[in-house]
Amino acid sequence: MAISTSIQALLAGEQVAGSRLSSQMIDELMAEGLLSVVTRGSRKSYRARSIEALKQHLIDIDERYRLLEVNASDSRAQLAIETGNSKLATVRSCPGFPINSYEPIECRLNGDPFVVNPQEGCFMFVTDWNTFTIPEDIVVVGIENMENFRKIRQQRKLFESELGVHQCLFVSRYPQSTDLRSWLQGITNRYVHFGDFDLAGINIFLTEFYRYLGNRSSYLIPSDIELRLAKGSPTRYNEQYEKYHELRYDGNRIQLLIDLINKYHRGYDQEGYIE
Repeated sequence: MAISTSIQALLAGEQVAGSRLSSQMIDELMAEGLLSVVTRGSRKSYRARSIEALKQHLIDIDERYRLLEVNASDSRAQLAIETGNSKLATVRSCPGFPINSYEPIECRLNGDPFVVNPQEGCFMFVTDWNTFTIPEDIVVVGIENMENFRKIRQQRKLFESELGVHQCLFVSRYPQSTDLRSWLQGITNRYVHFGDFDLAGINIFLTEFYRYLGNRSSYLIPSDIELRLAKGSPTRYNEQYEKYHELRYDGNRIQLLIDLINKYHRGYDQEGYIE
């Protein structure tokens, strides 16, 4: 994988015009709070808030970015020593996605029985995802932030109060790929998306999940979200407003959330629900 010149510029601490970055990349990095916006008239540019944080995020979402861990001054010979391939093969060595649960779930993998029951303090990773099947009554909960994903037991009250008494399989789309979405498209289970309560977070759900899964997908909106938004962060809202101020959705609940975000001019990070 060749790292784009725009990403290299961000990692060098440079300011990059929005036209040089894909809208999907901007949405994801803004949602993670990794970019700051510089506005000049109608033009917008972006700069990394923290170069190290951005670098680590890129590595976390796609292992092919591990090229970033190799010093730019290193020779091709050194790259070959460290990677085993001077051209850096683009074949993904670890397809799939992480899964988690706080109670045993009887699934199947490669046609064989497979119980998902990670001990607290760890989670599992499914590589042969196209052979991974789950019971139809399981609710699949996609969690955007890895801290929330790792600490699902500390949010169990939230999930049970908002989703009812259902067995839940928690999934994450990191490392970034389409594997999780492809797997979701191949099953019929209900999908609930748990992300940040800001305009960019809602846009990620609508473009990355609802667009492909339709009405069997929904956004987790806690009953106390208005109280939390009233005390949320105006900074994230202000950074996202120009790009997303026209965001609309036909479904009542998500539009109500959009209206609340715009009412208070604030966003709220999902980490706030970790007890």
